[in-house]
Amino acid sequence: MDDYAYFLKKVEGFHGGTCTGIALGTRITLAAMRYLGFNPHDDNHKNMIVFVEVDRCMTDAVQAITGCSLGRRSLKHIDYGKFAATFVNLKTGKAVRGTIEKIFSNQADKEAIMKEIATTPDDELVTLQAVKVDIPPNDLPGSPRASVICQSCGERVVDGRHVHRGETVLCKACSNGSYYQPEGETHGK
Repeated sequence: MDDYAYFLKKVEGFHGGTCTGIALGTRITLAAMRYLGFNPHDDNHKNMIVFVEVDRCMTDAVQAITGCSLGRRSLKHIDYGKFAATFVNLKTGKAVRGTIEKIFSNQADKEAIMKEIATTPDDELVTLQAVKVDIPPNDLPGSPRASVICQSCGERVVDGRHVHRGETVLCKACSNGSYYQPEGETHGK
């Protein structure tokens, strides 16, 4: 079984199914890893960080193959809404951004599309561009490098994600507004 078929099956198990996004994400991930000198069969990719630009199926392919994750601070989501990802080799400093230029119609035969994705050579399907990525120390994997308490809500904020309003230290939710609105009582301490 070739690498693509092997990893597509692995990603399918992780994601819970297969689709065009999973297939294309698998192709981008394998091409980018080969470009940077990573062996996708190696389970230890601690020297890799990936910036994904979409929160769709492709991201599960990246996570399942590389082992990078938000919790390990090795998977970063940059919400551009683009079907692209940048893979960074922390050891060498090299980085490559992978995209798919070809548009696959949602109305076309899924089986035919999946076969085309599987058989098209990398250089005809995946666009790789060498890029430079400056990663601030607060964004690297490992223990938090900084920790402060928001002076409004009292919650802890790590890794320099706080905001200064004059002399006041705030979390981004208190400073800019949050995505949630509290309802009812707070339980616990």
